[in-house]
Amino acid sequence: MMTGRWQLAHGRHLDLGGKAVVVGILNITPDSFSDGGLFDVPEKAVAQARRMVEEGASVIDIGGESTRPGASAVSAKEEQARILPVIEALATSGGTLISVDTYREDTARLAVQAGAHIVNDVWGLQREPGIARVAAETGAGLVIMHTGRDRQKLPDVIADQLFFLRKSLEIARRSGVADDHIVLDPGFGFAKETAAENLDLMARFSELRALGFPLMAGTSRKRFIGTVTGRDAAARGAGTAATSVILRLKGAHLFRVHDVAINVDALAIADAMLAREIGES
Repeated sequence: MMTGRWQLAHGRHLDLGGKAVVVGILNITPDSFSDGGLFDVPEKAVAQARRMVEEGASVIDIGGESTRPGASAVSAKEEQARILPVIEALATSGGTLISVDTYREDTARLAVQAGAHIVNDVWGLQREPGIARVAAETGAGLVIMHTGRDRQKLPDVIADQLFFLRKSLEIARRSGVADDHIVLDPGFGFAKETAAENLDLMARFSELRALGFPLMAGTSRKRFIGTVTGRDAAARGAGTAATSVILRLKGAHLFRVHDVAINVDALAIADAMLAREIGES
């Protein structure tokens, strides 16, 4: 397991490798695929963030626009109006690491100014490359996610990952983002249309270590889990936890989830087993 220190904005950091890091998903939207409308006012969102921290989340990832397939885009102004009050409220209470889930340069900059430590871009810097400039100028941690949307993918699941993410890394480096600020996410469900494609990506996940960066897994409640288990989105916590364990054993460092407690417990078992294996080697 690769270990290292992930450098973040506002002088913060996360040590990665020794233990799995759970990132709690907080969608401040009316239309996200499994929790839309549940936390779309600041008071409810802040309360949910605090619940997830109590359950063991180390980071809260806050988004103001649904990224589900077919979701309607919102304006930057609307996105910012949804998320900035929540980021400010969490930042003033201190302690909690905050990530902003956005592909917009202006939103990312305002979010970091409001107290966010991490920028999580589901378009991998390839929609608004200025996101990389924000990370470089503010020192924010940067999650670069792979997507197959709006382009022709390569037929091999890992070849396409390497093709896309290397292009994204080139954008980051040109903008001056240091390697120790970067985490990569293979983007489960983002134009991986079938359960087979997502399961193939899981099976070959360890091949992504070749890129040399810490890895985030975002399988939470995704459709492929429903295909395998037959469960509706809100009932996929156990299935998600199973994928988290598999991906931890294959080298993932961070896990972006809706259901924090079950994933924290499942990953504690995975970490305990990894520790035993290291001790016996």
